[in-house]
Order: sequence, then structure tokens, then C-alpha cells
Amino acid sequence: MGKAHTSSFPKRHGHSPRKLYSYPKYWAECFGTAPFLPMSRNEMETLGWDSCDIIIVTADAYVDHPSFGMAVVGRLLEAQGFRVGIISQPKWDNAEAFKSLGKPNLFFGVTGGNMDSLINRYTADLRLRSEDAYTPHAKPGARPDRSVIVYSQRCREAYYETPIVIGGIEASLRRIAQYDYWSDKVRRSILIDANADVLLFGNAERALAELAHQLAHGRKPEDLWDLRGTAFVKDSLPEKWTEIDSSRIDWPAKIDKIPNPYDFHNNEKSTKTASNLDEDEAKVRIIPLPLQRKAEFDQETSYIRLPSFNKVTNDAILYAHASRVLHQEANPFNAKVLVQKHGTKEVWINPPPVPLETDELDWVFDLPFKRRPHPSYKQARIPAYDMIKTSVNIMRGCFGGCTFCSITEHEGRIIQSRSEQSILKEIEKIRDEVPGFTGTISDLGGPTANMYKLNCKSASIQKSCKRLSCVYPTICKHLNTDHKPTTQLYQKARKIKGVKRVAIASGLRYDLALKDHDYIRELVTHHVGGYLKIAPEHSEEKTLSKMMKPSISSYDQFKKLFDKYSKEANKEQYLIPYFIAAHPGCDDDDMLNLSMWLKQHKFKPDQVQTFYPSPMALATSMYYSQRNPLEKVRYKGEKLSVCKDIDKRRLQKAFLRYHDESNWPILRESLKSLGRADLIGNGPKHLIPPAKTHKYPSNKK
Repeated sequence: MGKAHTSSFPKRHGHSPRKLYSYPKYWAECFGTAPFLPMSRNEMETLGWDSCDIIIVTADAYVDHPSFGMAVVGRLLEAQGFRVGIISQPKWDNAEAFKSLGKPNLFFGVTGGNMDSLINRYTADLRLRSEDAYTPHAKPGARPDRSVIVYSQRCREAYYETPIVIGGIEASLRRIAQYDYWSDKVRRSILIDANADVLLFGNAERALAELAHQLAHGRKPEDLWDLRGTAFVKDSLPEKWTEIDSSRIDWPAKIDKIPNPYDFHNNEKSTKTASNLDEDEAKVRIIPLPLQRKAEFDQETSYIRLPSFNKVTNDAILYAHASRVLHQEANPFNAKVLVQKHGTKEVWINPPPVPLETDELDWVFDLPFKRRPHPSYKQARIPAYDMIKTSVNIMRGCFGGCTFCSITEHEGRIIQSRSEQSILKEIEKIRDEVPGFTGTISDLGGPTANMYKLNCKSASIQKSCKRLSCVYPTICKHLNTDHKPTTQLYQKARKIKGVKRVAIASGLRYDLALKDHDYIRELVTHHVGGYLKIAPEHSEEKTLSKMMKPSISSYDQFKKLFDKYSKEANKEQYLIPYFIAAHPGCDDDDMLNLSMWLKQHKFKPDQVQTFYPSPMALATSMYYSQRNPLEKVRYKGEKLSVCKDIDKRRLQKAFLRYHDESNWPILRESLKSLGRADLIGNGPKHLIPPAKTHKYPSNKK
């Protein structure tokens, strides 16, 4: 690969990037704004285009709405002056569909869509789903498994020399070696399997704008290896950089005292000297173990060496260690480059992108979205669109850090909020432009409804912090928990002419809400339509600690206030709690206790969730390694209870649906094996009834 001068690093890698809207527009801006981004040659000709500068290949139906990734990316690039085409859900058995718009002048952008293709297609029990919410008529099978890999390979077949840029959640969560639940093994970085030139991860607008303009000016993808929010495959590492062994990056405040977790596994790194390194390796300065605090090296030109793909494949403990380090290096203001060897190649992962400022986020949401599916779908129902067509996204990111969730890995821990004016303007657009609008805004939220404008009180602390969560084990004292901006937003939204009701359907952090009772009163009085869904996820502390979720006592406190304010509003309203079965660290005793808690509170859940190990999540690392990466990973550390057997996973799910008669036989057997046969009976303190006994007719005459 080509080399870039390290002098360019601070410019593209620094903390003060240029504004999204400040780039000089590409010459093709003269063609103006497309009513919809074209999906056919005929549409291109109508627009006066002879070619596309960029073609986006997506596994979702094209909906021109700010909640759909291909629309955001496409409209962003269009606003930079580029001609953007869309190839949506193409047939993938050959390359013909990928030639339908011709050869792109700059690059193919490939995404698996708003959902990971495998999670979209399979349940946690590895059964095929019957519907695809992102496909017309909800038809399943419109996308291949591992869509990003398949689409990238077909793009390469279609136009071999054209650069391929992959992104979206499917690519983001596979940027390093990751455990794959569907094949039950560790897979390589998706960059290698897709044979792509660049991977964009997280909120990718910054990297995408810079990449597009640089390529338009004749630079090659490999020249941009130091661009934030990107990952590359490199043949060799840059000169004059400092390598730090990942075993030294663990609770930096105690870094001198942390033992090397590789000591008895492989300590060749610590014994190598410059004299016995080969020529390529000698160009990189390696800090020997132990790392000294006073070691002199440039922080901006140092990277962390993760255990190689081969090592994490053969050693689950090293996998857990690598996962822990990756999550500790997630703060864009202090994260370092991560490097992981895959055979003879190096996967180079730059720090996450600097979050968008409010004016930039407003600019993105003000792009000329039609807020409707592409006309080619005619009247076909697309369930995902129906769900969000009257909803408004008010922020990005989540600092909750729930171990089973991928939002943080994708969108980051720093909350990026839109302005109040931008949000209210979008509500008015929905009122005026969305066909069939009935007066109800279905949601005013985001990854979490009540994190709007909640950020660290101190910029300096935020830039140095490496906490995995701002709210676990306790709410950080430096976190702003004032919900007044959210409360005021709700009040103004519901006063907009033509708006009858503003519902809150996004997830809610009730432990945060407890800090502001006025917010709870506003929420309960005006924004709950009979039911409010929240997610305590479990009742038992042992399991909750592996989820990084608050104590069930927080739920109890919230419920008291919910009931109080519902009564004051003279409304009959209910909380609908969500729970997870078979989470790592959760055993059958925990599920039994949760089941008893549910019965005590008279909950009979219909829709329940079994833990789904998504790539790169911390809970997935627990599932694979049986170790807890929330603590320093040790070979002799405590082994977690992990439920991998499909029958055992179904049993834990059955505890959540204790009221379902079909689950009673397996629950009876489980209760007996747990020594809790006393819970079988017909009394109020029993969990399930005994088996029916059949009376046979007497032989006596």
C-alpha cells in the first residue's frame, strides 16, 4: 500500500475537524437536488446524469428518511456536490445487478442496512424469521447472509478497480476479529473477507465527507489511512510510530502494577530487541514491558497492539482481553489506534470520529429527505417505515454501556443532540408532508429517550475519561442529569398546531429519570398512551452486574412515581417491563427468582427475549470466553455461568413465560432438579400447577 506522511496525521486525526457543511462542493452540484436518489438508468437520464460519482449498495429497501442509513449517507454526499445512486437489495447470485447504474466514478459504498443481516434473518434460537421489516411486503430472503461481504465481492467482480467502502452497523461491529454466534467461531475482520478498501465505523458522516472529497481530488484510499472513524488493511506499519502492548492498557491509573496477562502464554514481545527484529519490524519502536509512565513518546503517533487473530481464535481469554481494551479505547478524545495482525496483514483501526456538533447534526437532519419510500415500491408496505414515519430522532449515542447492546459500540458514548428548533421544525414537516398524518407523533427519542442534552459537566474530564458507562455502577457525579431541556421540548412539541399527541416510545433510563421528578410528571401526564415500555432486563443483582444495569430497586422507585402521577392525571396506565433470558452470568436459580418476581408483581410477559450474542458486544465476549471483561481479565479468574445449549436457553426463556401451559412440563423438571419442587402446586405462592393426574375407571363391578 502507498504511504502517507505522518505530518498529515494531526490534521485528519485531530480533535478539531472541519464542519460538515464547510467543504467546497464538487463540480457535479450543478445537477441540483434529486427528488429521490436514482435507482435506475432511466432516473439518471431524467436527471441529466451520464454516470454516478458514488453508488450505495444496501440490503434495505430505499426509504428517503433520516432514520434510514442509505438515505442519510446519500443525501449527505449529494449535499457535498456528488451524484449518488442507490442499488437496493440486488440479486447477488452474479454481478449483473451491480452494473445496473454503471461504473461509479469514485467508489461503491456498501452497507448491510439498518440491521445486521444475520440478526435480521435469524432468531436467537437460530431459526429463520418469517418477515423482514426492511423489505417491501416484509418478504424474507431479500438479502444474503453476511450482506456486506457478499455485496462487496460482487462489486469487485463488476468493476475490479473501483474502490469499495463498507460501513453501517454490520461492518462497524466486525472491524476486528469477532466472535460469530451463527458459526460459533471467531471470524476475521470483515475488511479482509469483504476485500474492501476502507471500513467506516460509527457515525460516519465526518469520515465519509473527507474520504469522498479526497478521492475526488485524486488521492487513493490507502493514502487516507490516518482518517478518524476508519479501518484499513495494511501490509506494513508506518515508520516512527510507537507500539504499546495491549496488556499495558488496562486501568491506566494503575498501569505500572498490572501484570502481563500473556506471561505464561506467550511473552516473546517482551523479550524482543531491535537487534533481532526483522527489517520491517525495526521501523516501529516497541515499548518493552513493563510500560514506564515516564517513557517518552508522541501520544499522537502510538498505537496499541491487540492479540492477533490467530491468538484470539485459539485463546478465549485473550479474546476477552482484546474486547476489554477495544471498549476502553472508545472515547474519541483519548482513544488510540488499534492494530491487530491477521496472518501477514495488519488491520489498522483509527480512533472513533469526533462527535457532531449540534449545528452539524441539525444540518444533517435538514437535508432534503422526501420522508417516503422510493416510488418504485408503489404501495408496498415496508414495516420499518410504518414504524418510524411519524417519529423524530432527537439525539444520537448512549452512555449507558449495557453489555448486551451494540448502540454504544456503533454510535458512541457521547450524546449528540439536535437543537430544539431543528426538532420542532421536523415535527411541522411531518404534519405537512407525511401522507395520512393523524396528529400523533409516534416517538420523540433516540437510542434512549431521556439522554437528550445530557453530557459530562467538564470538558477536560470527558476528554480523559475511560469509564465504560456514565451510569453504572452509579451515576457519575460529573454527568449532567438535568432533564429540563427534554421536558421543555415535550411541552413545546405537544403545543404545535395540528399535533394532537406526542408519544415516547424509545427506551427510557428510569434511573436517570429519578433525578428529575418534573420530567416523570410530564412524561406520565402527557406522553404515555396507556402503556410505557421500559427494560429492567432482570431482577437479580448477580445478573444485572454483568449487564451493567441498575438495581431492580430503581425500577420499584420509578414505578411508584409512575403510579402516583398517573393517578394524579386520572389515567389508568401500566408499565410493561422487558427482560432477557440466558444472559451470560445468569444461571437457572437467577431465572427462577426472576420468574417468582414476575408472578409476585402479576406480570405475564408475552414477548420475551433470549440473549443474542451480537458481534463485538461485551456480553458476547462473556458468552464466548466465560470471563468477565468488565474486570481485569485473568486466566484464573472466575468462570461465568454461560447458557449455550439450545435446550437450556429455551428453559431460561420458559421461566419468563411461566404462565404458558406449554412450558409447564420442562419447568416442573427444572424445579425438581433445583430442589424447588415446593413451588409446584395450586396455591398463590406456587409458580406452576402440578401435572394433571388421570383417574382410571375401577375394575370393580
